[in-house]
Amino acid sequence: MIDDWRPTATIVTLRERARLIAEVRTFFAERGVLEVETPVLGHGGSTDVHLASLSAEATTPAGRERLWLQTSPEFAMKRLLAAGSGPIFQLARCFRDGEVGRRHNIEFTMLEWYRPGLPLAALIEETADLVRRVLGRESGDDPVPLRRRRYRELFREALGIDPFTVPIEMLRRLAAERGGLAMDNAPRDDCLDLLMSLVIEPQLGRGGIEVVVDYPASQAALARRHRDPEDGERVASRFELYLEGLELANGYDELTDAAEQAARFAEDNATRRAAGLPEVDVDTRLLAALEHGMPAGSGVALGIDRLIQLALGHEGVAEVMAFATPRC
Repeated sequence: MIDDWRPTATIVTLRERARLIAEVRTFFAERGVLEVETPVLGHGGSTDVHLASLSAEATTPAGRERLWLQTSPEFAMKRLLAAGSGPIFQLARCFRDGEVGRRHNIEFTMLEWYRPGLPLAALIEETADLVRRVLGRESGDDPVPLRRRRYRELFREALGIDPFTVPIEMLRRLAAERGGLAMDNAPRDDCLDLLMSLVIEPQLGRGGIEVVVDYPASQAALARRHRDPEDGERVASRFELYLEGLELANGYDELTDAAEQAARFAEDNATRRAAGLPEVDVDTRLLAALEHGMPAGSGVALGIDRLIQLALGHEGVAEVMAFATPRC
């Protein structure tokens, strides 16, 4: 089209975006958290089965190599933590193939920060405070309330099942009915993810911030695991934060065990092979950093475009980006 050179956000919106980004930087400066920059390209990518990494061939001192566009700055930031950086944050450009829509863009901005020594419960409070700051509702007569919800409790309330113990055939039937998809051979986590995204997530964060905790241990990703106090079930030490039906943030009690991390990378790539997906190069430098010793603590990734979208009352992330993917 003749006008497709124009930005997807108005200039007024871009000025407001800049103001809110400045608020984010002020928030962390007040808390003594160092801003860092790490590479967009890396020798390792994300092995996460649910993410599609982009790669590029480049000429390096070692010759022609495949480098990965980062889906998150996590690996490089953890290397800084292992080197003694202390608390750090970054507003990073990230890339995830195929993620285009009202809530997604292939290239986007991730706000990610790490707090050595900080328990996950305290990070939840800090994340909620950051969201309130960007929304302009930190204090006064109209604060944004925070409510914690357990993953298991949400499935019991919304679907009448226990996600940890429901028989797999029953779970597949329920996922097929709600999703309108063939789920005959789907793994448990795929069924749970479908039900979570279609049935539960749209209702979360209505009228306030909701944080979901105690995910299945199989969904730990790069988080530690602990025992569910209810029955000793192994669960992931992580949280997701929602507002107005949008997932905004994903936080972990960070895994620091190099051997376990290597095993998880290998398991991810084995799952990729079984599913016919391309394998992703493992970040061996992250493993070396963990072997050296990364301090215990917590970290969180927050989709800043989504948060700005909500703060400014827009319908999609393209409206708060200068040039969303279709016009890049």
